[in-house]
Amino acid sequence: MSGAGQMQGAAPASRCLITGATGRLGRLLRALWPAEDSPQPIWLARRGDADILWPGADAPLPDLPRCETLVALWGQTSGDAQTLVQNVDLVAQGVKLAHACGAKRVFHISTAAIYGPGRAMDESRIPAPINAYGSAKLEMERAIAALPRDGLRHVILRLANVVGSDSLAPALQHPERGITLDRFADGAGPRRSYIAPGDLARVLAGLARLAPDTLPDVLNIAAPAPVAMEDLARAAGCPIIWRAAPPEAQAEVSLDSNRLAQLLPGAMHHVTPCEMLADWHSAQGRIA
Repeated sequence: MSGAGQMQGAAPASRCLITGATGRLGRLLRALWPAEDSPQPIWLARRGDADILWPGADAPLPDLPRCETLVALWGQTSGDAQTLVQNVDLVAQGVKLAHACGAKRVFHISTAAIYGPGRAMDESRIPAPINAYGSAKLEMERAIAALPRDGLRHVILRLANVVGSDSLAPALQHPERGITLDRFADGAGPRRSYIAPGDLARVLAGLARLAPDTLPDVLNIAAPAPVAMEDLARAAGCPIIWRAAPPEAQAEVSLDSNRLAQLLPGAMHHVTPCEMLADWHSAQGRIA
């Protein structure tokens, strides 16, 4: 397993235990985790290639190195209600892991979908999800809010679309197939908040270096400005098939990331569609 030999020498403060290592997002982060001035990542998964394997709640906890941070990257993004409710069940499993490795802070990965539609939505906005995934993550957030104050600092990270790990990813991987996008009355397509996978890795590493009592309860994770999906598609050489936007379609869904910029100034290195795509391509090359 890739990190087992390194675990022995690293201090607890310089280690992060990260679940979901073999998922689509986990693989991207593994390829792009910053090497310098960053906590050493210890990757955990239920199966496959990871530093530590743990099948889940019904299995005994594995031997864990001491880590000051747990990043609960795991979760279900699609499926029926029975599948999506697993996002709530994973909260207790994350707490168990955090206590077992001596963590001081836990980063729970939530989603911008809990807000529902809107522009420049900040962390004070009242959640109003309009799909099953957003509703399941909101229930997860409520379970986190109800946890006892037992020495762990719980931080909810509401994540924007990650380039290479969202609904646009299949088209970016196979641009020859083209992609269908909604066209709105102004002639443009949808705009969404995104973050490059390498920037997300840099954000997680940066947050893990901050003192637990300086961290907010909730934090939006996104690049400073929303991105036109058509620009991402064109940067990938992907032909666009336009259709008239239906009445329920949203021209822009975006997050306010000012709180993140104040905590970690300069963390975003890839903010244009071309830069974001290049970052994702660099991950793809390392994964392959």
